[in-house]
Amino acid sequence: MPERFTVTTPIYYVNDVPHIGHAYNEVATDVLARWHRMRGDDTWMLTGTDEHGQKIMRTAAANGVSPQEWTDRLVETAWKPQLELLNIQNDDFIRTTSERHKAGVRIFLERLKEAGYIYHGEFEGQYCVGCEEYKTANDLVPGTGEYEGQLVCAIHSRPIEVVREANYFFKLSEFGDRLLELYDSRPDYVQPEHVRNEVRQFVKQGLTDLSISRNTFDWGIKVPWDESHVVYVWFDALLNYITAIGYGVDDEQFERRWPGVHIVGKDIARFHAVIWPAMQMAAGLPISEHVFGHGWLLVGGEKMSKSKATGIEPKQITEVFGVDAFRYYFMSAIAFGADGSFSWEDLDARYHSELANGLGNLASRVIAMVHKYCDGVVPDVIPDAEIATLMADAVGRADKAIDTFQIHDAVDAAMSIVERLNGYITEQAPWVLAKDEAQRLRLHAVLATNVQGIGTAAIMLAPVMPETAQKLWAAVGGEGDVTAQPIQQAHQWRGTGRVTTVPPLFPRIEQP
Repeated sequence: MPERFTVTTPIYYVNDVPHIGHAYNEVATDVLARWHRMRGDDTWMLTGTDEHGQKIMRTAAANGVSPQEWTDRLVETAWKPQLELLNIQNDDFIRTTSERHKAGVRIFLERLKEAGYIYHGEFEGQYCVGCEEYKTANDLVPGTGEYEGQLVCAIHSRPIEVVREANYFFKLSEFGDRLLELYDSRPDYVQPEHVRNEVRQFVKQGLTDLSISRNTFDWGIKVPWDESHVVYVWFDALLNYITAIGYGVDDEQFERRWPGVHIVGKDIARFHAVIWPAMQMAAGLPISEHVFGHGWLLVGGEKMSKSKATGIEPKQITEVFGVDAFRYYFMSAIAFGADGSFSWEDLDARYHSELANGLGNLASRVIAMVHKYCDGVVPDVIPDAEIATLMADAVGRADKAIDTFQIHDAVDAAMSIVERLNGYITEQAPWVLAKDEAQRLRLHAVLATNVQGIGTAAIMLAPVMPETAQKLWAAVGGEGDVTAQPIQQAHQWRGTGRVTTVPPLFPRIEQP
């Protein structure tokens, strides 16, 4: 039986168009899903959009349309097109305004109410509309500029609002000890470690019950037993992970796909690693496999943000460097789990040194030499033992890195083959070997070793650069779809066919 691998992005809030911070998460999740598919795992990737809440309602009103019109427009013109632009191979797309989601949310709420985890009460708190979250004193910082003298949200740098409501509450406070036991018994449940430590410390300080409804606006899912209230947007949104796979409706599909892995930004890890597992415990569900909170993309030292004019749209990059280079850069230049700074200069430098001069130049040189010295036929010779060992080691390191979500290490392992092959060509000098008939077998071994290495790298890079990998694979004589190759055995393929010439994979880009 194949292993199950269900992986999700967060569902993105559609108050504006996406930027590369969203794309970073989408590509990372897609790379993990593609890798597991190539392992032969029963893989399923979910993404989607979060479309309820006060911020959406206000944004729609500011644009003179209804909330539904606003979300429909953004989803169809911006969020779904971004998935196509970035070659994201998701299996499903969930919208919180869809009927299947609403039905699942109502079923879940009714079950929690019947179990005694929901009650009615009054509440007053400091609320950030941008985060759609009540804030504690530790979440607020002194404002600057026009907000000097006020406390503002540490994430959005805008003043909070004091909200007084009589709402329905979820008994989150009852789950503190069970959550701490979860973190201790499954230390890899929340990753990376610094996010786990932060979450654990938050829970140790004590949890308060969570207000899960609002009655001051009506843009949301109606509470089943009291339609004067709508479900709190985060409580609604977290349930997408199970409503998309048939919770309460299709038991067979649900059991096949759940539990799953959540890839989220560190700023929302608390929702996913505290509130969400408590909700699962209350409903008697298996707990998610993992919550991985990756770092922020920084521009000018600040988190990517449309409101701060630091948001960069992916097409601004892909139109210059191409989609595969976009995917490669963000999966290799930043340690997955840490914050990373984006700059056009670093992107340009890595594109030319690692892709154009590294991978692209290696492929063109080797293919040209096989054409010149062997009439385009890959010699049927066993690769050099040193390079074969290096390839096997690289494949093993990459596969292990994926198990711990270290995508950058997996990419580095693949590129270590490319780097070594470029040095190997210089050392072996096949153009010199070709001049001596007595060195014919040695020449064949060198060329066969390089073809083997390029094919191995192509298989390993297929989850990251699918189009480039397929071109490489076909160019060195690989048959069929590169993604059909078992990635954990990438080093075992044998290239004994014909090479074909391809245009430059990464054309040099002249900056204006």
